[in-house]
Amino acid sequence: MSVSDVNTRPRRSEVTRQRIVRAAHGLFAERGYAGTTFQEVADAAGVSVQTVYFHYNAKSHLLKHVVDVASAGDDAPVPLLERPWFAELRASATPREAIGRWVHASGVIFDRVAAILAVVRDAASADADMAGQWRVNAEQRRTAHAAFLDILDGFDALRPELDRERAIDVTVGLLSPDLFLVLRRECGWDTARWEEWAADQLAHALLIG
Repeated sequence: MSVSDVNTRPRRSEVTRQRIVRAAHGLFAERGYAGTTFQEVADAAGVSVQTVYFHYNAKSHLLKHVVDVASAGDDAPVPLLERPWFAELRASATPREAIGRWVHASGVIFDRVAAILAVVRDAASADADMAGQWRVNAEQRRTAHAAFLDILDGFDALRPELDRERAIDVTVGLLSPDLFLVLRRECGWDTARWEEWAADQLAHALLIG
């Protein structure tokens, strides 16, 4: 085996995994969790079903990775709140600028992940793994919104009647993937319109004046 073979093998494996994740994302969004099989994912990805099992030994693990990649936009091992766009958010000059940046980032993420989160939510009532995944995803969203509110609190502009937990609750509710999907799918809004509305609502709910 040549040195080049050793060096390219991890890259080929990564490319294969990416193909599997892209195929699974489309199938889960279209057919749901129960309606998607490893064989269908393999066929859509152009690989053998054994290859899918090699990378993901359970469908719940595959869906978890699909959610993680869709949330971050890639599979790099960098936490969401350690990415460059969050550092830019910290540098916001005003609370409204911070809200606008946070809502925009949420819209970008929801465009990728909201439909897949709905798959997890719908499967949670009948599948213990998916119920656990839904709880984890909900906790992650709450943690992220709490980090955003820490930035907003630094401007000393939050309504005095809002304690920390109530402010987090308001943000979680207004920037929920479920509400995003209702306005996108049922009301026909595009993401830009959602961002404008969500930023206005969040500023009204959180900020003084």
